[in-house]
Amino acid sequence: DVYKRQANAVPRRAAALLGFPHGQEIEHVSEMQPKWSRRKEARPLEIVDAAVDVFLENGFAAAKLSDIAKRARVAKGTIYLYFETKEELFRAAARQLISTNLEGLETAQATFDGSIEELIPTLLQRAVSSGGDARLSAALRMVLSESRMFPELARIWHDEVASRMIRLVASAVERAQAKGTVRAGDSNLMAFSIMAPIVMGVLFHELFGTSSPHAPALDKLASQHASMILHGITVDCLLYTS
Repeated sequence: DVYKRQANAVPRRAAALLGFPHGQEIEHVSEMQPKWSRRKEARPLEIVDAAVDVFLENGFAAAKLSDIAKRARVAKGTIYLYFETKEELFRAAARQLISTNLEGLETAQATFDGSIEELIPTLLQRAVSSGGDARLSAALRMVLSESRMFPELARIWHDEVASRMIRLVASAVERAQAKGTVRAGDSNLMAFSIMAPIVMGVLFHELFGTSSPHAPALDKLASQHASMILHGITVDCLLYTS
């Protein structure tokens, strides 16, 4: 019947990974059919959404593809049609977590024609807003705790999140340098100088919580640091003496 044909369509690679011979029927495929028939084109996104939830709830090591499939309401074999490994699925999950905030920032920075004095406070406020996202913070905590055992997690987070943020800020600095409003220097190092306190503040919240008397208010940290950093990198520092 139609469900057996669906099962027989599973590629040999996916079938081998799942531990059943090519052509063998997938158990309970019929349970998944209504969602498949309605939204076939939406399957990858639904799988990634489910993966984000399962990774954040259980951690990478403990996350099971069977749980992700159940959450997405698809057969386990369907995951392998789109993602060859759990690491590849985590990469898609990292993109999903960061895309809303970072893609908007990248677009805004690329088309921004104002001054660095306007841009840096905006970038820092958006960064602390992203850092305050509980799902994004939980993902960062997971990467920090599990990347020693799973080095690929760190590489994925570097490629999809950290590297993109550094490039974003460094590009803003380079544009200002080209206009002569920011002093000469290594734009990559300046990007680290600009972002480091925000990352430190987010990590402090994640490690020690907000009940610590030293826990910074991230929005105030961003505002104060923007003023301090602009005093240090701009050519005309007298702009900030008022």
